[in-house]
Amino acid sequence: MKYLYFALFTFNENGQVEVTFPDLEPNAATFGENIADALHMAADALQGYLLTAEDFNTPLPEPSDPLAIPHSEEQLLVPIEVDTKIAREREQNRSIKKTLSIPKYLNDLGIAANLNFSATLTEALKDKLQS
Repeated sequence: MKYLYFALFTFNENGQVEVTFPDLEPNAATFGENIADALHMAADALQGYLLTAEDFNTPLPEPSDPLAIPHSEEQLLVPIEVDTKIAREREQNRSIKKTLSIPKYLNDLGIAANLNFSATLTEALKDKLQS
């Protein structure tokens, strides 16, 4: 299931970014060393909380209207989206069979190099999809 909750990013005195989810306080919070790290950690924290909530049938609040979330000028209000269906599929990490076509010369070069085609395609897809 897809969810979108808003996170508050607050810069602390150590230069880190504290992340809280006003709709889910005090259950979901994290921090990052910088904004990029905080974005990654926010998605990870939200995903973990939501997966647990689903597992235990914990009722979840409706996401607040971002205009109704109080915050200071020093804070950033950031939407964080999580898809728990994809997260669960990633956890299961089961392989599926795909039939595809590649140029013969690449097939020949891959075989000569003792290339694992499945691993190579998986790595390329992860890189391309940034997941």
